[in-house]
Amino acid sequence: MSRIHEALKKAEQDRAASAGQPSLVTPVVDAEISADTGTPAVGSPFGLDTLLARNVRLEWKPDPATMLFMNGDEGARGTEEFRTLRSRLYHVRESMPLKKILVTSALPREGKSFTSSNLAQVMVRQHGRRVLLIDADLRAPRLHAMLGTTSDPGLSDYLQGKNDEFSIVQRGALENLFFIPSGSGVADPAELVGNGRLKLLLQRVEALFDWIIIDSPPAVPVSDASVLAKACDGVLLVVRSNETPFDIARKAREQFPEQALVGIVLNGTREGAVLYSRYYYETYEKKGSTSKG
Repeated sequence: MSRIHEALKKAEQDRAASAGQPSLVTPVVDAEISADTGTPAVGSPFGLDTLLARNVRLEWKPDPATMLFMNGDEGARGTEEFRTLRSRLYHVRESMPLKKILVTSALPREGKSFTSSNLAQVMVRQHGRRVLLIDADLRAPRLHAMLGTTSDPGLSDYLQGKNDEFSIVQRGALENLFFIPSGSGVADPAELVGNGRLKLLLQRVEALFDWIIIDSPPAVPVSDASVLAKACDGVLLVVRSNETPFDIARKAREQFPEQALVGIVLNGTREGAVLYSRYYYETYEKKGSTSKG
């Protein structure tokens, strides 16, 4: 270990002790120092053992009406549709790298938070799968209320440099499901999500999870979703049957590169009296037809 490394480590410990707060510079403490520049080399000491050691399991009180896989009814209406969605995403994964998925909608109240939270839940139903759910809707966050937990500290606190990765990750009763809430309210969410720290966060935690599901603001009213999508592998767009105007849905779709859109979830269909029953995977079908030719 170099003397520069030792000095950085001691300085950080001294600052933390004087402020009476935990260290927020974990990468510097554990990263190796580049020999030619004396700066921390790129790499992540963020490990599962450390996460579990520093992470306290909370008593979530999920909303049984919206958290389909937390109400004890394995056959609840909508659960099979989410299993189908899970299978389709695994098919997409065979043809492209896909781990970090952004879930958004054209307008508010179209079901994006319902979709992202239940998609995360159905993913961890498979043995050994570990999922991180992130509420990146800093304007109107809902996931913490749906899961029945606290909203801070969370993503906004990390993006502002107030908290480290370990202190914003929560665990509840559902094994292998981890959650980062939205965090404290902020006045400039668009600037915050674009400051580069979200990409750093995802780089550091990505290796620990099989899937990372990110709930974002609607795509049409604000620019956050298109900025967040740049840090993700693919986008799921949720539209509401018989409610989302066609031109608005098309405008939302145009916010993302064609290759980024991995699927469109048609929510609230009334045919067959089953919600969330039809899914379209334009990108997957296009890739499949291209490979055949």
